[in-house]
Amino acid sequence: MTFTVLDTGPAMRHVLHAAEQNRAELLRTMLEPASGMYRFFPGEPDLVHMHELASGFPLDRDLELSTDGLRRLEDAHAWERIGRALHGAAEHLERVHPGLRVPDATVLLVLGDPTDGFFQDTGFGMNANGSVPGYISLTIWPSPENLDRLEATAVHELHHNVRYAPGNVLWDPATVTVGEYVVSEGLADAFARELYGEERGRARIGAGAVGDDEAFARVLTGLDVTGMQNFTAWVLGDAHAARFGGEPVGLPTGAGYAAGNRLVDAYLAATGRTASECLLAPADEVIATSV
Repeated sequence: MTFTVLDTGPAMRHVLHAAEQNRAELLRTMLEPASGMYRFFPGEPDLVHMHELASGFPLDRDLELSTDGLRRLEDAHAWERIGRALHGAAEHLERVHPGLRVPDATVLLVLGDPTDGFFQDTGFGMNANGSVPGYISLTIWPSPENLDRLEATAVHELHHNVRYAPGNVLWDPATVTVGEYVVSEGLADAFARELYGEERGRARIGAGAVGDDEAFARVLTGLDVTGMQNFTAWVLGDAHAARFGGEPVGLPTGAGYAAGNRLVDAYLAATGRTASECLLAPADEVIATSV
């Protein structure tokens, strides 16, 4: 496997120091190598618009704050750490699953928006996506907590990349269920926790709903829901649904992540298997064993 961690640090610095009228095109050029992550979108999404939706650093304000955030990513050696973590995790999975092919991936690390209150507070300064095999994207504000979890976040997204690689678990937008999404987040978190420990490995967005029995019961009622337009509310919670034009369903932030962790932990305890061994466990089996 080959992980191409795009060297976005110098490119972001170039964008931030450019004349305002040139920044969008420079950013578009920086994002182009990872544009394949949108191959399942209808039409051809504008890369700068997708950057804005993911709470990427702004082009028209707060340049000093963004420049300071970029310096912190550089001082933390973020790109090098992500690359090492991905290689180590991939080699671990290949040892556990002889014959497994971890897909090559292009990795995009982007600085988040320092003044987007929703991104910083509700989203904990982190947007990450690894659901499209061949691409991993991380939009991060470099708080101490996020920098401490950098490796765990990267391998969480790698888990999605491998689970949904061709020949493994099929992600069909027409038929995929909330249950698959929830279980996939639980498995990815369990894998990150296996490698980096309980505190660093658990996605921050789900931590607040851990132990919330009411939220867990509510998530269970939606496991058979299909239609990806519904998934934001069931997995990320009502606040994210409202932010991105979805329909709230009565869930706190990160409820689907917390429920996924709870289901997967019960499954691992019942089967005596590790998270690594359960990389491709069918969601229906996890749910049936756990509930």
